[in-house]
Amino acid sequence: MDQTTEQTAQPDVTQTTTTLTTEQPTETTAALTTPEAPTVDFQSLIPEEYREEKSLQNFNKMDDFVKSYLHSQKLVGLDKIAVPNKHATDEDWKEVYKKLGSPETADAYKYSLPEDHAIPEDTLKSFSEEAVKLGLLPNQADGIMKYYNEVINQGLNDQNIKAEEARKISEQELRQEFGPTFDNKITGAKNLATATLGADFLNNTMLADGSKLGDNIQIVKAFANLSEKLSEDDIVKGDSTSYLTTNEITKQIAALQQKGSAYWDKKHPAHAIAVEEVASLIRKKNNEEDA
Repeated sequence: MDQTTEQTAQPDVTQTTTTLTTEQPTETTAALTTPEAPTVDFQSLIPEEYREEKSLQNFNKMDDFVKSYLHSQKLVGLDKIAVPNKHATDEDWKEVYKKLGSPETADAYKYSLPEDHAIPEDTLKSFSEEAVKLGLLPNQADGIMKYYNEVINQGLNDQNIKAEEARKISEQELRQEFGPTFDNKITGAKNLATATLGADFLNNTMLADGSKLGDNIQIVKAFANLSEKLSEDDIVKGDSTSYLTTNEITKQIAALQQKGSAYWDKKHPAHAIAVEEVASLIRKKNNEEDA
């Protein structure tokens, strides 16, 4: 028996694959413009009860205030001195000076100057008072005064050098003019000038040309001429006896007051000296007559 093989025809199934394309929507980002924040007056943010505080009046922006606050917070509890910023007041700086060691009174300043220093005590006192106002430390004030003293001493040294040079020039010219009589005339002039004006005045009075009064050529000549006219005067000769008779005094007055002398010429370098000498002689004469 033939076997009939039944073939079951399977229908062709065509699978249709549908490809779906999913389109993603394009996202468009719009550029947003943020408006500028309005300017805020910092002072208006301060509570009314604190607006009069001087330390807050220097702030115009919140940024400056925050920076200052944070800076101060970092220093809390630290053993250091905060350096004031640009908003600091004079009072703020004074507090800093005090912490650094600036004294509160002028008496607290002490100066390590040599005993023969050239700075007057009144000047030191005035400087100390000013140093308190400036907040100077004691060592700073002391250093300034030491420097000032050195400047004065240097000036005095330069002055003495100039005066010595002027003295040598004066002596040279007088030696040429007086010749062999130089020593006698200078001795007489020196004795008379010292008795009349005093050694301190002659040696410590400086003239415009840098010479001392006692070394000035015109002054020396004037006293030399007077000493010759008063050659019999015990002051000029240097004797210890200072007694003069009334007649001797009268002669000396007449010699000083003669026509053309320094006594009558107000422009003469020795005019004041001659006038004083005459006045002194008149006083002596009156005392003699009263006796």
